[in-house]
Amino acid sequence: MILNNSLRVFFIIKMIYKNLFIDLDDTLWDFQKNSIICLEQIYHDYNFDSFYSSFRDYYDVYLPSNHNLWDLYRQGKINREELIVERILVPIRKFGISSHKYAKEISDDYLERTTRQTHLIDGAIELLTYLKPKYNMHILSNGFTEVQYKKIENSGLTSFFDKIILSEDAGINKPHPQIFNYALDQANASRADSLMIGDSLEADIEGAYNSNINQIWFNPNGDRINGINPTYVVKTLLEIKSIL
Repeated sequence: MILNNSLRVFFIIKMIYKNLFIDLDDTLWDFQKNSIICLEQIYHDYNFDSFYSSFRDYYDVYLPSNHNLWDLYRQGKINREELIVERILVPIRKFGISSHKYAKEISDDYLERTTRQTHLIDGAIELLTYLKPKYNMHILSNGFTEVQYKKIENSGLTSFFDKIILSEDAGINKPHPQIFNYALDQANASRADSLMIGDSLEADIEGAYNSNINQIWFNPNGDRINGINPTYVVKTLLEIKSIL
């Protein structure tokens, strides 16, 4: 078989990967959908509807605050406890509620509810079924240990993965290079034969890029690329089948 130069390059790239490191939340497990379901339950069960006229009003306060807190957590500027307590308190603090214990109880309840939600990103199972015979696959996630394992198991994802590698075990969050070094160590993988797949441009893609690991950016919203050029960009998970 004779390959022209472009096909030869594509063929070589396609064959080099042995280890796939895959983010969990909003890459495979539909964090947005599952989280909204649980937050709306919390909103009603804890009578937050006495503070807000609608769940949407509450969520519009919760969401940007939660994103900001996760950014601070990834940067190591706040710890886990501050993250999980503050994301509950921010929307209700202005109504005179500031109890750390109360917020922790609600947060624990919310996190437990999320583990029972099983909505996956479209195409997740089909893609994993296609990839499983071809690659060693590993979850690489910033999520909390006791929560992520339950989500993976309850969503029927456990059997697809060789390693579950979490930031709490590594002692550092994506995008820090140290967690990628830890992941390569845990999987007995090299940079050259590894590929990171994830939805977060900062945590997954820039983190892998700065660690000299190739990447597939799952970018369903068509967000603009700032700063780096990912190895690959896809809008749907099933597009990955044409790459791997």
